[in-house]
Amino acid sequence: MIALASDHAGLPLKKEIMTMLDEMGLAYRDYGTYTDASCDYAAYAQRAAKAVVSGECDRGILCCGTGVGISLAANKVRGIRCACVSDCYSAKMTRKHNDANMLAMGARVVGADLGRMIAEIFLTTDFEGGRHQRRVDQIMAIEAGEDLTAGLEP
Repeated sequence: MIALASDHAGLPLKKEIMTMLDEMGLAYRDYGTYTDASCDYAAYAQRAAKAVVSGECDRGILCCGTGVGISLAANKVRGIRCACVSDCYSAKMTRKHNDANMLAMGARVVGADLGRMIAEIFLTTDFEGGRHQRRVDQIMAIEAGEDLTAGLEP
């Protein structure tokens, strides 16, 4: 199950992603917004991110005007690794190397066709693990309040 959310600016791209998910036969849940009335993205990002962290959804895709704000909001939910992506290479690598569990895109940045390509790559790329798991563990350790800076060169 894929969690989806957007603000009003990201709604057209989210609708494109929904169509793509239908074509791929992937289930999704839309956590809003549902209209083009101006709204704030943070609550929608939080709602979708909570669904991913709880296990209700496996991954999430978020859309706003740039993708930046909604990704920042999602990343405030403990356990979320949301990458704001606007190219196919980054979509692939954020899964392979960072095990990102959420993707954010900007409808005003990527447009429909590129957005669909990015989302498909994100959803079909697996995490490599190995040496990258150590780095993901470090990211999660920072989130838990650990200080990783001891022993670094000045």
